[in-house]
Amino acid sequence: MTATTPSAPHAPQPALKIALLGAGTVGSQVARILTEDAEMLAARVGTRLELAGVFVRNPDGRRDYQLPRELYTTDAEALVDSADIVLELMGGIEPAKSLIERAIGNGSAVVTGNKALLAQSGSELFAAAAEAGTQLSFEASVAGAIPILRPLRDSLAGDTVTRVMGIANGTTNYILDQMDSTGAAFDDALADAQELGYAEADPTADIEGHDAAAKAAILANLAFHAPFRIDEVYCEGITRITAADNEAASEAGYVIKLLAIAERITAVDGTAGAVLRVHPTLLPREHPLAAVRGAFNAVFVEAQNAGELMFYGPGAGGAPTASAVMGDTVSIARRLVRGGAGRTHTPRSVVPALPVGEARTSYMIVIRVADRPGVLAAIASAVAEHGVSIVSMRQVPLAEDDLVVEESDEAYTDEAPESLLRIITHEAKEQNLAATVATIKELDVVTEVVSVLRVEGN
Repeated sequence: MTATTPSAPHAPQPALKIALLGAGTVGSQVARILTEDAEMLAARVGTRLELAGVFVRNPDGRRDYQLPRELYTTDAEALVDSADIVLELMGGIEPAKSLIERAIGNGSAVVTGNKALLAQSGSELFAAAAEAGTQLSFEASVAGAIPILRPLRDSLAGDTVTRVMGIANGTTNYILDQMDSTGAAFDDALADAQELGYAEADPTADIEGHDAAAKAAILANLAFHAPFRIDEVYCEGITRITAADNEAASEAGYVIKLLAIAERITAVDGTAGAVLRVHPTLLPREHPLAAVRGAFNAVFVEAQNAGELMFYGPGAGGAPTASAVMGDTVSIARRLVRGGAGRTHTPRSVVPALPVGEARTSYMIVIRVADRPGVLAAIASAVAEHGVSIVSMRQVPLAEDDLVVEESDEAYTDEAPESLLRIITHEAKEQNLAATVATIKELDVVTEVVSVLRVEGN
């Protein structure tokens, strides 16, 4: 009888070295999780995740979560060269891009939350990672803690996503929610958001829609399996939204949200493509996205077979976004322990970005008009001229207190009274609706086009 030698126990896996680039709001929380939850992470991964160091510009600065001084370094390249996994949480284009390229060139896996970089150069970085056989993950780049990118990439991979529409910026949602619920003016709501830490000292990227536009490009990239860039996203911010806009919206049964929208469409000439747009939008109050309050985010997905899906949760903040970073990190670490090629998103379709004029939407147009016979007929004729039809039209006489009188306008009291006319159109091509507004502005019965807002979800 031949004796058998018992199989040797599995050799312990060497620790995986983690390089953290950035120790701001999110980076500090990632450092906390790696430190305080080390045992739990090791059990889930199969080996320890060792924080090799943190790249910062000032090693002596105070941070939300303080590590031993020796872990902070100003030598980003040396830190990247020492790591198995690089977590890029610096933001901005450079040096983030160069450091990610260096990590990929070393064969290291990368996790990033850098939406601006991915929206500008994502396809280039994805291709580099695929060629190197390593992994570039980016769940934290859109909607904070909400797991939206993996479902688009994996869960809906066997379906055809036709539309993605979401509240992708917590700052603007907080501002618009305050304007709607309390009647606050835009400047006051912005100041409140800054005081609470929802808005930066320079809030331009948020309130002008650039942050949401970057996220729209990333969402479209995954939803439609095609490369899109931020410069292919039509973008309007919320700085022109007034208390009067909110009042008109509320009276009509709507709420104003800044939406990022990516949708498949067929252009007039038969070209199949996608329109990507970010702008303030009226939503019926019964729409699921209308109920998203405060600084929360939500993404509404429409697919041919799955139907309508909504993903909701904290869209920003250190701990929620760190959760998304760590989800990617653990997934990569498990692969490194078990072996196998890196998994990186590689767009494989050709879906051209079409101009916003090809989109189909509805408008709410608020017009200041002379209050005299024939006004409604003139407006209706101008709308019909461009093949647009009207859902509803409401005329409200202006009180004397609402009239703006210039000191030099001595004859003003002899003029005919004015009223506000609120029109909501049926869905039509964006270019036809824009032409309708241009024609209305030229009518002699129109004093001013007060506001134009798009309507979705009817």
